[in-house]
Amino acid sequence: MKVKAVRLYGKMDARYETFELRDINPDEILAKVICDGICMSTHKTYLQGTGRPGIPADIAVNPIILGHELAAEVVEVGAEVGHLYSPGDKFGVQCAMIIGGRGMAPGYSYAEFGGNATHIIVPADVLTTEYIIKFNDMAFYEASLGEPYACLLYAFNANFHTAPLKRNHEQGIKEGGCAAFLGGCGPMGQGGVELMLNMDRRPAFIAVTDVDKDRLEYAKKVIPPEYAKARGVRLEYFDSSDAAKSTAELKTATGGAGFDDIFIMCPVAAAIAQADSICGKNCCINFFSGPTDKNLSVPVNFYDVHYYGKRIIGTTSSGVIDMKEAMRMSAERRFRAEVMVTHIGGLNAALGATRDLPKLKGGKKLIYSNAELELTAIADFKLKGGPLFSGLGEICDKNGGLWCAEAEKFLLANAPPAI
Repeated sequence: MKVKAVRLYGKMDARYETFELRDINPDEILAKVICDGICMSTHKTYLQGTGRPGIPADIAVNPIILGHELAAEVVEVGAEVGHLYSPGDKFGVQCAMIIGGRGMAPGYSYAEFGGNATHIIVPADVLTTEYIIKFNDMAFYEASLGEPYACLLYAFNANFHTAPLKRNHEQGIKEGGCAAFLGGCGPMGQGGVELMLNMDRRPAFIAVTDVDKDRLEYAKKVIPPEYAKARGVRLEYFDSSDAAKSTAELKTATGGAGFDDIFIMCPVAAAIAQADSICGKNCCINFFSGPTDKNLSVPVNFYDVHYYGKRIIGTTSSGVIDMKEAMRMSAERRFRAEVMVTHIGGLNAALGATRDLPKLKGGKKLIYSNAELELTAIADFKLKGGPLFSGLGEICDKNGGLWCAEAEKFLLANAPPAI
């Protein structure tokens, strides 16, 4: 069958094109991709090509399909896996795969398996693992966003603290402590705040910084301090464009004690330096945002490391247990997955969004892979006009200006197809 996809041929060489997808083998399934989130990791893959881990060396002749935050629906099932899957099954994908020791993952490694495509073939070596996670009681976009929320869950649980002269490490963020998200008004920062506010283990205070005033104002609107207060947490936002001023304000906000858990959400030297300056005793700094600069470094106060127990870690991706927990929590509406999303587009918009992601305003760009739609901010739906966007605007207005299951259902029923 002929399918459309965004495929990577090399460094900064991605193409939106039509190609022939072969028939499935007996141990494979054919699936229709419903949606895929554009991740900064996909942008980095576009920039680096084969220089990024997991990318095959031969993509110039065997291009890979980009996109790893996907949710899909089974269309056809091979005879050998009919006991595992049926047409109509819905699934999300845990993309952090290590298949057969080869480091294979969708969106990075496969010519027929990735989120930026109308249809995909899920290979046998994936179907026999836990990486395909079925769901029923949730929207496709919630399953798609399960992947970034899983990364956040993994990061929160990877942080640790120790007590003086005790051998045991206490895993996770400090309950009742002070947490900070530096550069935290992007999609992952907002998602992190939303998730942390709705977990069983919560801090007493969360600080969020950003240098962009528009992003700060939007974040305050989507996750206001009153929303956090109702969950027993004090939430404050800080303009960090003046680093010295904001560092002083952050220290004051903790009563001078400093922070227990710090998540650096942007690979910027100033944010890393600020994290080093606002640590409290036994603080854990998590460098969450992956850089492309292999030589990124800043001075670190090692006096504090020795005498005050400062820990510096980094996390990337997540495990199956994190993905399953994120999807379960989302299905139970324990948190609002949609706070990440600011833009909706069709498959025709995926290449531009991937290529230009750092330049684009707003949060997560969510691609509906079988639709033909230009990338559009949710806030601009009504301005765009027409039956589709006017309808979507009215639905999202009822949900506080956020994407939702009703909006997705309306889009899937009314959007022009990607043909």
